[in-house]
Amino acid sequence: MDTMRLVWERSAVRRPSRGSRSPRRRALPALLGAVGLVLTLGACGGDGPDDTETVTVTSEVTPEPSDDDTATDESSPTDEGTDDDGSTDGDETSGETGDDDAEAPVPFPANTDPDTEDPSSGAMLTVTDVRTGHHDGYDRVVFELDGEGTPGWRVEYVGSPADDGSGSPVDIDGDTFVQVSISGSGYPTDTGVDEYSGPDPVEATDSGVIEEVRLRGVFEGYTQAFIGVDDGPRPFRAFLLEDPTRVVVDVRDDG
Repeated sequence: MDTMRLVWERSAVRRPSRGSRSPRRRALPALLGAVGLVLTLGACGGDGPDDTETVTVTSEVTPEPSDDDTATDESSPTDEGTDDDGSTDGDETSGETGDDDAEAPVPFPANTDPDTEDPSSGAMLTVTDVRTGHHDGYDRVVFELDGEGTPGWRVEYVGSPADDGSGSPVDIDGDTFVQVSISGSGYPTDTGVDEYSGPDPVEATDSGVIEEVRLRGVFEGYTQAFIGVDDGPRPFRAFLLEDPTRVVVDVRDDG
């Protein structure tokens, strides 16, 4: 009996009771339970595309107008190819005055020096129309051409207007005179194009600085014309417009 009691007491000393279990052993089940909860929640989320909703947010910004879209005083004449050319109220009637073209920058760079440009190789053109237009700060004269190639020109002030070849004086209103010589020209028999047959002289508006324009004809590959200008000499510029082909002379009104 004493022996059995001793064995039992030793066993009680070596084996702790359930209520005195160590903290490490009590924490282990709790840790395992937390891991299991995380795995369970992850499984509930699902991996398939149907379990995920993607929201895309877009933002549309309207760009401000570019300053490059605004014509400046420094734009070159060749940048004005979209300008019309001084015909009247959208009517292309020969010799009439008008103001239906888009306004060029005013004031534009200009002077009274001769302005020259070479024609393209083999150019052969005939003037088919002459028009004038009055604008804010300048007057415009347009010589429309048809035929082959691109025309050149020499535009300059002269003292006494006179016909090429004969030297006969040309009667034209104005105080100063701009001579326009369009190179690369040909006779209608050579170009196959009917030449201008409208009013001569072409009268300008009373409010402008141009009095009138006279087209004289073709001589040795040049079409000659004169522009009579009030007072002056006034600054001018010459340039080419295409579709249709036009040589344009703008005479500036500096007041």
